[in-house]
Amino acid sequence: MMNYLDIILVPLSLFLSVGYHACLWHNFKNNPSHIIIGINTMKRREWLQGIKKGDDKKAMLAVQSLRNALMESILTGTITMLITIALGALANSAYRATSLFETTPFFGSQTFRIIVLKYGSAAVFLLASFLCSTIAVSFLVDANYLINASGEFLSFGHTKKVLERGFLMGVAGTRMLCISLPLLLWLIGPVIVLISSLAMLWVLYGLDYVTKVHGLATMKSSVDGPN
Repeated sequence: MMNYLDIILVPLSLFLSVGYHACLWHNFKNNPSHIIIGINTMKRREWLQGIKKGDDKKAMLAVQSLRNALMESILTGTITMLITIALGALANSAYRATSLFETTPFFGSQTFRIIVLKYGSAAVFLLASFLCSTIAVSFLVDANYLINASGEFLSFGHTKKVLERGFLMGVAGTRMLCISLPLLLWLIGPVIVLISSLAMLWVLYGLDYVTKVHGLATMKSSVDGPN
């Protein structure tokens, strides 16, 4: 039977994480100049438009720049697979060690079924992160070819769509990995899940939204101006 802390705190943690990213997606679609991802997207479109003017040196620079995004997505996918493999290897050992946490309800339920649920929930987000990262790599590789496509085969609209999908899937893979990290701490206890989720959201908020720390006030006004 699940402990009452597991029933309350873990769903609350997931609700906060999913709700934050739903709000972030809403702002990205409606007020992109208020979040870092939106500003980067608009600047990336301007950058791509400049490349399409026929400068071979810029096209080569674009390929080198996309290599960094490829490395980030590959790194995210590698980390998720390593953690997923480690989860399978540690499952039996963790179950044998559950007696260490059974003395207080602070650590939540430690039955076999709950242990499976704990690892399974984290594995779902890790596999989703790996899938998104894999798709991101595919899109970015295609974008490399499209940016250097010549003459009649060049389609700016299609290239822009492929490039943006690659970056968005890369962001989705990273965020899935972030959401899975608090769930990995569920083995210790549900209280740790909530605390780590709040800490993660606090860090992500500082990275996602335009603040004085980023020094983007002038950039934001310049982006809003032409619109």
